Amino acid sequence: MTAPIIEGAEPLSVAGSDRGVLVLHGFTGNPQSMRPLADGLATAGFTVEMPLLPGHGTAVEDMVPTRFDDWSGAAEAAYADLAGRCASVGVVGLSMGGALTAWLAAEHAEIAGIACLNAIVVEPEGMRELIQGMVDGGAETMPGIGSDIAREGSIELAYPEAPLRALLSLMDAAGELGARLGRIECPVLVVNSPQDHVVDPSNSDVLASGVSGPVERVTAPDSYHVVTLDNDADAVVAAVVEFFDRVLG
Repeated sequence: MTAPIIEGAEPLSVAGSDRGVLVLHGFTGNPQSMRPLADGLATAGFTVEMPLLPGHGTAVEDMVPTRFDDWSGAAEAAYADLAGRCASVGVVGLSMGGALTAWLAAEHAEIAGIACLNAIVVEPEGMRELIQGMVDGGAETMPGIGSDIAREGSIELAYPEAPLRALLSLMDAAGELGARLGRIECPVLVVNSPQDHVVDPSNSDVLASGVSGPVERVTAPDSYHVVTLDNDADAVVAAVVEFFDRVLG
C-alpha cells in the first residue's frame, strides 16, 4: 500500500455464533459502505468477516495494478477462514461484492445462502469499448462511480477515480459469470434498487432467473446504488439478517 487505510474503511471481524456471514464491498468502495449491514449481522449474533479487498480503502494508486483475480482470491481466502470457524456460512455483497458473492457460491456448493445487493452479473453493453478507448488514449483512470445515494448527507468513502484496467477485469468477470449462475443451488436473496445509476437494475433480473436455487427478492424503491447507506438501509439490513437467520439453520 502507498497510503494508510482511510478512516472508517477498516476491515471488520466479529466473533459470534457458529453461523458466519462473509460481507463483501464494491468496486472502488470499502467496508464503510457495508458497515451498517455488518453491524446488524453482528448484533444478531452472527460471526462476521468483512475484509478490505486488495487495492481498496487507501489511495486509488494502490488499486491501479489490481484485478478481479486479486479480489476473488481475497474473498476466497476470507471465506475459507470463516468456514473453518463456523458450522454454516452465508455470503452477502454489494455491486462488485455481489458478483464476488455469486462467484463464490458457484464454486462452493456448501455455502448455505447468499444475498446480492445491486450486483453486477452482466457486462454492460458498450462499456468495454468505451473503457478500452480511454486506455488506448493513454488514460489510467476515469471519474469515480461511488456515492450514488439518494439520502441527503449520506456519503460513501469511495475513491474519486476508477482505475480503467481494473474495471476492464471486472467486465471480463461479469461476462463469464452468467454461465456460472446455474451452478448456484443455495437460497438466494436479491436486493434491487430500481433507481440504480451505476449497475443496470436488469442485472438483478438476470441473477434471479439464472440461479438454480430458490430466490427471494427485496426492492429498495427510495434508494440508489449504495442501498446500505441509503433511505431503505434499515429495511434492507433487516431483510438480510432475517434471511440468514433462516437459511443458516
